[in-house]
Parts: sequence; C-alpha cells; structure tokens
Amino acid sequence: MPHRTVPFAMVGIEHIVFIVDDMKKALDFYRDVLSCPIGYTYPALGMEQVWCGTSLIVLWDITHPGAKSAIPPVSGGRNVDHVCIATSPFDHAELRAHFKAHNVEIEREAMHGGARGMGHSFYIFDPFGNKLEIKGPAEYSDGTAS
Repeated sequence: MPHRTVPFAMVGIEHIVFIVDDMKKALDFYRDVLSCPIGYTYPALGMEQVWCGTSLIVLWDITHPGAKSAIPPVSGGRNVDHVCIATSPFDHAELRAHFKAHNVEIEREAMHGGARGMGHSFYIFDPFGNKLEIKGPAEYSDGTAS
C-alpha cells in the first residue's frame, strides 16, 4: 500500500469567495443570469452564498460592517484571474442571446482543454469585474481527461 504524505484526498472545488460591493446586484446576476439557486446566508457578515452545481459561490459585500476582514489591502487589487463553471451542453447561439438579453458582454469564446477534455467556453464578467469561464462539456477528449 502506498504511503500517503497528507491525511486527506482532494475532492474538488468546494467554494470560491468573490468580493462585491452591491449584494442586490450580485444576487440578481448569479440568480437571474447564471441561474444559481440561493444557498446559505450570513447576515452578520454581509455574506450570501449561491449554488453552482455541487459547489458554492460566496458573495461577500465589503460595504457591510461585518465584512471588515474581507476588504483587500490594495484598492482594486485582485487575487483570482477567473473561475471556470462547468455546465451541461448548450446551444452557442442561444447562450449568446441569453447574455445579450441580460446586457452581459462576452469577452471572448475559446475551445480548449480542461478537467473534462476539450470544450467550448464563453468568458464573461460579473457586475464586479470577476471573470467567469462558462464551459460546456468535452466535445472530444484532449488525451488527459478521463
């Protein structure tokens, strides 16, 4: 039996935390544009969570007094490039129309590899400048995904 050097095994992404400054706008985007069901709420912290499949996206409103520890040390700084959200199959034209109807600009589209193989991605931004990659399932294997 191989020796494990850590007392745990990786399972996947549990949650990601985005800093926001308008909770209503954040919930409107994640609920209405991306169809994320509302999850847990922490009113004392100014925090709301939405479901993204089996993972959570945590929205932390830095205008709330309970979010003092979330305020970044550098105004406008960031520490995440983007989050990739795996999706079911989608019609590309239908998704473009959906984003347009919600005034969400598509930064770019791409076909590249990921955890599920080669698939089509749309890159968009939420109202707070967080970049999201909306990635459909593998259209063909890139040789690394199972």
